[in-house]
Amino acid sequence: MISINNVNVSFGGFTLLNDINFHITDNDRIGLVGKNGAGKSTLLKLILGINSPTGGKIMVPPGLNIGYLPQQMEHAKDKSVIDEALTAFNELFALHDKISQINLELAERTDYDSGSYNNLIVKLNEYNDRVAILESEPVRSQAEKVLVGLGFKREDLERPTSTFSQGWNMRIELAKVLLRKPDVLLLDEPTNHLDIESIEWFEDYLKNFPGAIVLISHDRKFLDNITKRTVEIMLGKVYDYKVPYSKYKELRAERMQQQLAAYENQQKMIEKTEEFIERFRYKATKSNQVQSRIKQLDKLERIEVDIEDKSALSVKFPPAPRSGQVVFSAKDATIGYGKKVIIDGVNITIERGEKIAFVGRNGEGKTTLMKIITKELFPIDGQAGLGYNVDMGYFAQNQEDVLDKNDTVFDTLDKIAVGDIRTKLRDILGAFLFRGEDIDKKVAVLSGGERARLAMAKLMLKPHNLLALDEPTNHMDLISKDILKQALQAYDGTLVIVSHDRDFLDGLVDKIYEFKDGKVKEHLGGVQDFLARKRMENLSELERKAPVAAQGTGSSKDSNKIEESVGKQEKQLSYQQMKEIEREKSKLKKKIQQCEARIEELEGIIAQLEEELGNVTDPGMILELTAKYESAKNELDLKMEEWAELSE
Repeated sequence: MISINNVNVSFGGFTLLNDINFHITDNDRIGLVGKNGAGKSTLLKLILGINSPTGGKIMVPPGLNIGYLPQQMEHAKDKSVIDEALTAFNELFALHDKISQINLELAERTDYDSGSYNNLIVKLNEYNDRVAILESEPVRSQAEKVLVGLGFKREDLERPTSTFSQGWNMRIELAKVLLRKPDVLLLDEPTNHLDIESIEWFEDYLKNFPGAIVLISHDRKFLDNITKRTVEIMLGKVYDYKVPYSKYKELRAERMQQQLAAYENQQKMIEKTEEFIERFRYKATKSNQVQSRIKQLDKLERIEVDIEDKSALSVKFPPAPRSGQVVFSAKDATIGYGKKVIIDGVNITIERGEKIAFVGRNGEGKTTLMKIITKELFPIDGQAGLGYNVDMGYFAQNQEDVLDKNDTVFDTLDKIAVGDIRTKLRDILGAFLFRGEDIDKKVAVLSGGERARLAMAKLMLKPHNLLALDEPTNHMDLISKDILKQALQAYDGTLVIVSHDRDFLDGLVDKIYEFKDGKVKEHLGGVQDFLARKRMENLSELERKAPVAAQGTGSSKDSNKIEESVGKQEKQLSYQQMKEIEREKSKLKKKIQQCEARIEELEGIIAQLEEELGNVTDPGMILELTAKYESAKNELDLKMEEWAELSE
């Protein structure tokens, strides 16, 4: 279907891809792997035609529909979530217009045997076939199903996309890609902003996807569950394995051993040949043999080996000082921001030596509780705090706010290191894959994965008995994640980690706290036990909720029965109770109206501030207007959430 033939990519004297060849067939499930910077994202852009190769050709059949999700993109801000998702059907809407035009033309023509008339019939059939694929069910129903599957609540679908974070907007873009029903999916780190439940839904979707898939991911379990073929890019070459990721790792290790043996043999041969040349270069009787050996070396295709540095896998956190038995506890805690409650009734106890994961959908309060643990926030009500002699190391989700962009990699550690540890800074950085000139790079130019590794290296400068890690593996490649996981498995202190990476958590944590619907629930056991139980719980929840769902989608007879039942219950209520219900309804209606009025007012303020920001040039005024703009946006977010809760 798609053919990559002798493709080269070079720039600035550096060759990124060197004469690569492989093919993507109709139902391929390909995992594209390799180190950061190997050329994986570049290859996807070449297939799409966004970038052009320096040499060679990429053959894509005409009319092939390709869906592409890049790592980063601009997001629309002028529509609601559902309206933005529905733009995925622009092709469908255009097809309906074309079908209408053809039908009008066919109705007026009488040259039934002409070639042009026959061409119109062929086009009409093609358009109708495509419509049948895109419109298998009502478009809004399709959009809602995918958005909910990716983690959106139904009450959020009418909210403006501008009120959501970048991660949630990436989910909207992913929904649009899926809704277009392409022939081929090219996905670059699609799970970076998804939680565990959304990833499981996404996996089920991809397993049933009828076309080809090429994906880049640092989630080993996701790769194993979806892909059947692994294409590795290493040192500009492509190595094609017809197996999923875990099996590829085994075969790759075998190939690397063979390649290393061949490399060592070649190096010995080169060394002996060079010795012969140097020894007999100036002897006339050996001149023919010397020239022959020189030509032999010139023609020799040198074997290159990407040798993995096994020393990097010996990273260890310093021994943890002893803390009290209870490291953190919360009792009847209500947690949130100001008057906005995120989770309540929190009762948890974390004991010395436990390794615990916080899991749940984004926005359910995982990071908020982490901020309680790190004392960035305090409970609105109830009690929460650290235990005796707890010394905490904290890894924040957003390293841009924690690391100084003007510092170099080395300076970042050097500024806070004290005592003998200062003599080991280069060793620590080397263990986290910062070597040679890397340590002189400014933080500002580091990738997301490099910043995550640097922040983790900072945690090693001082022994902590509690590590609180918020999404530490986001943007880390598979090698870096392996290094960190092994170090954390060997760590003898207490670990609390927020993560959606199932493979990373598997074998690392022994207790799960699930955040859902404003509550925190404890699950003993690892992530596999948790997921197995969740599958069963989800099925039972569906059974329990089935009668409720029937209210919205069932027949009018069902609705009438429900209304009759409600009517009978209302007749049984006393007059005083009925009056009280009416008063509460009136209060609720008034609150909703007040909330809607404030939302409208805030939207007007934001629109005005956006206009002013577009015209002002004075730096002081820009800062002042930006502060007002952020304040208004934050209040709008809270009001939108309040309105959604009141309207339920």
